[in-house]
Amino acid sequence: MKTLSVDLGNRSYPIHIGPDLLGKADLITPHIHGKQVLVVTNDTVAPLYLEKVMQSLSGFNSNSIILPDGEQYKTLDTVNDIFTRLLENRFNRDATLIALGGGVIGDITGFAAASYQRGIDFIQIPTTLLAQVDSSVGGKTGVNHPLGKNMIGAFHQPNCVIADTTTLNTLEDRQLSAGIAEVIKYGLIRDSDFLKWLQENMDKLLSREPDTLAYAIEKSCQCKADIVAEDEKEHGVRALLNLGHTFGHAIEAASGYGNWLHGEAVATGMAMAAELSHRLGWITPNDVDIVNTILKTANLPVKSPAEISNDRFQELMAIDKKVMDGTLRLVLLKSIGEAIVTDQFEHEQLLTTLNHCRAV
Repeated sequence: MKTLSVDLGNRSYPIHIGPDLLGKADLITPHIHGKQVLVVTNDTVAPLYLEKVMQSLSGFNSNSIILPDGEQYKTLDTVNDIFTRLLENRFNRDATLIALGGGVIGDITGFAAASYQRGIDFIQIPTTLLAQVDSSVGGKTGVNHPLGKNMIGAFHQPNCVIADTTTLNTLEDRQLSAGIAEVIKYGLIRDSDFLKWLQENMDKLLSREPDTLAYAIEKSCQCKADIVAEDEKEHGVRALLNLGHTFGHAIEAASGYGNWLHGEAVATGMAMAAELSHRLGWITPNDVDIVNTILKTANLPVKSPAEISNDRFQELMAIDKKVMDGTLRLVLLKSIGEAIVTDQFEHEQLLTTLNHCRAV
């Protein structure tokens, strides 16, 4: 097991990464400060892992709620179902929520924890690669709105993150690739050497070689932990973690939440960001090829859906947390391994990029 730390002063917390961590009470119980615990999971994960987690909570007044699986359920209505369960069981301010599942479960549970009685503790136990390398770390919580993804939420840090790499053995291949998209992101924004390592080890990642997966998770979490410690509330460098996300969120919203996995949409968004970066003269055609090739090697899409018009794309991109005073800002690449947030692009360059990156 490797343990990293997100350094936030007295709100710092550990990230435990390794095999067979589920059910290890000594990792969970030190971070539970009251007696009441609600485990939030979904109907895909519950049959696999819920019993093991519940067994580790002996001695606590523990309960669980099993939600439907899918991005389309990442809504205020679902959060309200969690509130109802908490209130029915008279959970108080000392209660702890445990998110057992992928990014959707983590985001919903974290938002419920941030909101219930104005804030209670929660623990992240991510069971997908995307959640282990990205969404479980950093305290971003929230739900979707039909007009925009993750537009309703709060910053609320977990007490700890437990990333059991063994859970990835039951992950569908498509979900694994979606998680690899976020791993690739870290190489593109901050670590060109890590990107080269990913190019050389992609086959091992896709075949779920344990040591390779563990290293990729550790490197990704360390990068995110460093950035979050520097900029918790996304006033500066943390925005770089959104490479590809403005394009990707538009794809998810236009296609109907759940039809494109988040990582798939982000992968296409990163390809689009690379294309626009090239049109600005910042990266070379070879750099664009590097981005597209590694995404394709990871079995990820690099073209947006043909049915999304330019007008619709721009309408959805305009509903983005990086928009300031009505001006769209994007995370783009100055080079492989260096990203910036900028509004220094022409409207025609954006339109050309949208057209070039659309599936035929």
